[in-house]
Amino acid sequence: MSQRLDRINELLRREISSCIEKGFEFPGVLVTVHAVDTAVDLKDASVHVGVIGSPEERRKVVNKLNGRRGFIQGVVMKRVVLRNTPQLHFKLDDSVERGVRILDILDDIGEIELADDPEGISDKL
Repeated sequence: MSQRLDRINELLRREISSCIEKGFEFPGVLVTVHAVDTAVDLKDASVHVGVIGSPEERRKVVNKLNGRRGFIQGVVMKRVVLRNTPQLHFKLDDSVERGVRILDILDDIGEIELADDPEGISDKL
């Protein structure tokens, strides 16, 4: 991917995040914009959104954002001037939750190994 496209993706991520923060309320739910992947022709952009909440709340947030994407595109494109205005497509990104689950599993494995080490050999390593 070109450096120009990387800069555009980061700029769009920041502006979309700012727009969502100022223009939307999601009570009891944390919404973050993780990444934006813009097509080379700048006509489409996938917006990866992280939502911390129940599965039903996640669906509601993504549906609300996709339903209001015209508003979000309008706000963002007033601040970001591009040759083509990309059509935004919001997608759920659960990578943070998967990472937390993996860390929990690793912690559990570490506790099991320490419990199985009665002589404290792992402390000497």
